[in-house]
This record gives sequence, structure tokens and C-alpha cells, in this order.
Amino acid sequence: MLPTLNASHWPTPPVSGTSRLARHPLNSNLDSPRLARDFARRTLAEWELEDLLCESEVVISELVTNALRYGLPGRHRMARAPIQLILMRQERRILVIVTDPSGEPPVLGEPDEFAESGRGLQVVAAVSEAWGWAPLSTGGKAVWASFAI
Repeated sequence: MLPTLNASHWPTPPVSGTSRLARHPLNSNLDSPRLARDFARRTLAEWELEDLLCESEVVISELVTNALRYGLPGRHRMARAPIQLILMRQERRILVIVTDPSGEPPVLGEPDEFAESGRGLQVVAAVSEAWGWAPLSTGGKAVWASFAI
């Protein structure tokens, strides 16, 4: 299993001019994971990186689902677009970033083998090159995963 990176290990910012950024706000609806995957599919096709689609779609589904389930404290549940998917292409990697309004860090748990949920971050850790999270200066957090190009 890959090591979990915490907030102090945010990926190194790209060198100016070598990155591309795509952003998609998401509402707190049950169809948000699907909409996020659709956005990623279009974006990665535009960037000619379809070979990263399978793994990134799995991670996007897990991160958006976690943001919906754990990242929307009471008053944010009905807010318009409280979650955001950001895709960042750097020279040698793609970053998948999902932001939400909760400041609570994600927890990589050890699920019961018979549990029907609780494995999301384990899947993210297994499928991505690295993952972690960082608090946002505006409040909330960003949970990210990287994939080598």
C-alpha cells in the first residue's frame, strides 16, 4: 500500500507554463460522482490522456462520494456547488483534487471485511501514485491523488 501523505506534503507546484487546469463545481446531489467522471472523461480526452481514465474515474468517484458523505457539514448540505473537482495536468503527472467545506481530515480506516462501505480511501491509495490532503486558506480542505503520465 502506498504511504498516505498528509497536509504538509502538498504536491510541488508546477513550473510556470507547464500545467493545465480544469475545474468543475458540483452540487450535493447523488449524481455528482457521475457528473464528475463525465467531466474527467472529456478533459482527459482533450488532453490526450485517455490511458489514465480508468484509474482516475475510480478515484474521482471515491473522492466525490467521500466529499458528499463526510465533507458537507449541516449548513453546506443544501449549498449550491459546495464541492469542486479540479484536474491539473503537470509535465509528468495528473492531479485529481476534490475540495469540500469541511476542515476534518480524511481518515484511512481499516474496514470490517464484511462492511459494505469504508474502503474508499484504501482504493484511492491502491490505484493512485500518491494521495493526501491539505487545508484550504478559505476554509475546508482539498483531497488529492496523483497519477504518473
